[in-house]
Amino acid sequence: MNQSPKDSDAPPAKRCPICGKPAVAQFRAFCSRRCADVDLNRWLSGVYVVPGKAEEAEDGDPAAELGDED
Repeated sequence: MNQSPKDSDAPPAKRCPICGKPAVAQFRAFCSRRCADVDLNRWLSGVYVVPGKAEEAEDGDPAAELGDED
């Protein structure tokens, strides 16, 4: 069995990061709208977190510690 060059150059099929099924181009990295919504919910509910420095606030000012309120 000979593989054509087209078959050997094809990237491996991407899998949905939520359920593992083959991804669909319409939903980009996911297989369905449901899995895309599950992923969005995980971001919005704080399951996924991008690490950051605890000593800085979002605006770059030093974060106030508890008990520093005047």
